[in-house]
Amino acid sequence: MKFIVSSNLLLKQLQSISGVLSTNNALPILDNFLFELRENELQVSASDLETTMTARLTVDMAEDEGMVAIPAKLLLDTLKTFADIPVTLDIDKENFGVSLIAGEGKYRLAGQNGEEYPATEQIEGGNGFKIEADILHNAISKTIFAASTDELRPTMTGIFCEINSEGLTFVATDAHKLVRYRRKDITTEESASFILPKKPMNQLKNTLVADDVPVEIEFNEKNARFVFKNLTMTCRLIDGKYPNYMAVIPPENPNKLTLDRSPFLNAIRRVSLFSNQTTYQVKFKIAGTELLLKAEDQDYSSEAEERLNCHFEGNDMQIGFNSKFMLEMLNSLETDQVVMEMSEPNRAGLILPLDSEDKDEDILMLVMPVMLNQQ
Repeated sequence: MKFIVSSNLLLKQLQSISGVLSTNNALPILDNFLFELRENELQVSASDLETTMTARLTVDMAEDEGMVAIPAKLLLDTLKTFADIPVTLDIDKENFGVSLIAGEGKYRLAGQNGEEYPATEQIEGGNGFKIEADILHNAISKTIFAASTDELRPTMTGIFCEINSEGLTFVATDAHKLVRYRRKDITTEESASFILPKKPMNQLKNTLVADDVPVEIEFNEKNARFVFKNLTMTCRLIDGKYPNYMAVIPPENPNKLTLDRSPFLNAIRRVSLFSNQTTYQVKFKIAGTELLLKAEDQDYSSEAEERLNCHFEGNDMQIGFNSKFMLEMLNSLETDQVVMEMSEPNRAGLILPLDSEDKDEDILMLVMPVMLNQQ
């Protein structure tokens, strides 16, 4: 088994799938990339058992078909040192030794039998739909930060995906904050829902190109597969029932605060530097056309306050929020203005973008209040 390929092309494809690799693999062979040569097409794969990612590329020359597992870190580190030159990989089918020839250099790596590499899960009899890469990237980016890190509640550590005749919905929550991202222009006749794990979704987000390349999504009860351009990612779904997120979204919020997003974001960022580093609490005092942001850390005798002009409909109120959560949410939005809808100081507040350019997109963010310090 022998082939010649551009070093930069091979490095780029290996880097695009290397995020799947784990540092503490149950199977030692998973520290390797799997190389499969079929005619002039090379298929390279990385896996951690839960997720497998594959890239396909065309080689310049190929002799003999076959498969071999090659140490991932050593190969990546070696390829990074080359300029864009042709590299030759020659694999001994008897002992799976790999000879890498590049320019005047020759390097030898100890490969393993590719037949021992775990097979990718097949998705048979599943459902599917298509979505543009930039929309999927947007959906993941705007929700994944809200997913829980609590392994005792595994269903909340992923992104809930629901699709039906009315549209596509992505939801993530950790019980303190929640994001719901909806698309009205992506539908299916049959209703379906599943929970996507965070690690492969982060990998997918980093790999997706920000254009309208179609992504094919197929899924069954256990796995989901994403196919776009020359890449395929298959991941195991999180088993379990997702919490009823609709029950925590308050239906009526008579107090509406409208602000320019960028000054609001920067003001919270500054004031939060003076907040208690356990609660990150920032107090909102809203009266008339003025919002007063205030934070203090009594342990260090530091405090800050900042006033912002706003448009407010409702009764004057004081409410506290975790500034880290607020910053994450405001950072992920792109509109010039945002609306905060609230009912009571002890009930969740909603953050909504104002005048979104995309009429098929619907974003709702929810953040739970924190109890105000007694002053």
